[in-house]
Amino acid sequence: MKTTSIRVRVLCLLSIVLFACACGDTTNNKISTPNTTAMKPDSISGYKEVNGIKMYYEIHGKGMPLVLIHGGGSTIRTTFGRSLLLFAQHRQVIAVELQGNGHTSDRNAPYSFEQDAADVAELLKQLGIKQADFMGFSNGGHTTLQIAMSYPQLTRKIVVASAFTKREGANPWFWDFMSKATFKDMPQQYKDEFRSINPSPQALQNMHDKSLYRMQHFKGWPDDAIRSIKVPALIITGDADVAPPEHAVEITHLIAGSKLAVFPGGHGEYLGELVNGKKGSKVPELIVALVEEFLEE
Repeated sequence: MKTTSIRVRVLCLLSIVLFACACGDTTNNKISTPNTTAMKPDSISGYKEVNGIKMYYEIHGKGMPLVLIHGGGSTIRTTFGRSLLLFAQHRQVIAVELQGNGHTSDRNAPYSFEQDAADVAELLKQLGIKQADFMGFSNGGHTTLQIAMSYPQLTRKIVVASAFTKREGANPWFWDFMSKATFKDMPQQYKDEFRSINPSPQALQNMHDKSLYRMQHFKGWPDDAIRSIKVPALIITGDADVAPPEHAVEITHLIAGSKLAVFPGGHGEYLGELVNGKKGSKVPELIVALVEEFLEE
């Protein structure tokens, strides 16, 4: 595996974008991001005061709620730009941006998956959502697992894409890269995404440092904690992902009755993620169809 290809895949976890200026609870149908499908007239976006931050969300479509949780340091658009509106054809999609990511403000505390899960749960409470399906990519997959463990009453089904449950679940080269990663390694696409939201270099550096720190100190969860998840789960990964397919198989053995899908390619390639997605690929449409079939079972 070449070093450059490794870096591109890893940086999907480290991709950093900046939170927006502090705003009140609003509705805004125009979103300025480079990797977008424009919001439809019946879609809304806004902010809620959530556990001390101004948390950004979008709602698209109608039907059973599906909460989309982006990858580490990313945004709704960089992770789900190819799939969001496809999901919204048959579901009420609630897409969120987590602490310090995208349009959401930061707090004076490090990032944690426990806090992210609490923030999502509180946001849904304020939106009047009592139960939902969840789909998370990469670090968003970790948050999705935490939601299923901490808020089982809120969770109907989960889709966990390109995540790992323990430190040894990821390939050794990933941790080697993490130990040496610096701000300069961030891809230009993510720099452009960040600047389209807020041009503050200090805030971007802070975002990078917090995201890197969380992954460098990642320990994961005991097997018994993952085994405690009782909701139906679909585990998705790439055959050249950050974690090998064998670890995805291990997760399916821990979550009773879960299903597994392995696609060709690296971290987020199958999803059409901003950096790794292939132009013109039809695989993201296949992913949407697969997820919808799983959720409708």
